Amino acid sequence: MNKNYTIALLALVLSAAGRAQTPAPAAAAAAPAVAVTATGAFVSDYMFRGQRLNGAGFQPTIEVAAGDFTAGVWGNFVLSDKVPDSSDPEIDLYASYTIALGKDLTLVPGATAYFYPSAPTQLGFYKSTFEPNLALNYTVEGVKFTPKVYYDMTLEGATWELTVGYAIPMKDIGSELGLAATFGTFLLDEAANNTTPSVKSWGDYWQVGGSLPFQLSKESKLTVGLAYAKGSNAYTKQGTAGKTPNALAVGRSVVTLAYSLSF
Repeated sequence: MNKNYTIALLALVLSAAGRAQTPAPAAAAAAPAVAVTATGAFVSDYMFRGQRLNGAGFQPTIEVAAGDFTAGVWGNFVLSDKVPDSSDPEIDLYASYTIALGKDLTLVPGATAYFYPSAPTQLGFYKSTFEPNLALNYTVEGVKFTPKVYYDMTLEGATWELTVGYAIPMKDIGSELGLAATFGTFLLDEAANNTTPSVKSWGDYWQVGGSLPFQLSKESKLTVGLAYAKGSNAYTKQGTAGKTPNALAVGRSVVTLAYSLSF
């Protein structure tokens, strides 16, 4: 699920000065045990692992974080330039748990359930798929490395991915430029639904981009992002027939505008 790779900045600067006679300021309230964030994003194209699944769309997210556990629901609703015979809408449920292994090292098991309620199954689409995943986060000198492996139980195949991220402070505009690059490869043995013989799908992909978040208030944030995503060496193959180029594997620039509200 793409499905968009963004690094956010949340900075809080407190200063206090007073005389000895002035009562000390009250201690800051502890962070809530459960935090909810709602995000509405508009994207110029829906790219997922090097494949253009649809055109411009609205992608809302509601995410709940409680300690090291995170869960949410994400959706994609096509606004224009719909890809023929594609699934619209897409609604995904995801969850993950962060396990600290060291100061700069965490292990994150998770899973995503993808739902395509209007998928044309007669054309080989699935109504839903389920994909567990496992990620390792390691930060050194401000650079974050995230190797990650996914295995789709429905499509019967694995995706291997590496993301590298780095943040550059932009104090003059009160933001931080988050840079990220992702490289991945996948091989699926059951890429088409109810098809005999089975259809295999494989390919490589990469994406590079940046994002700028602007804190509008303590609870709200606006993020502007630009990325370029591309799929390559992507093919499908049914049975003993020859391989066919995957027409969805293309290169596209993607512009993202997102507004988030936390409470």
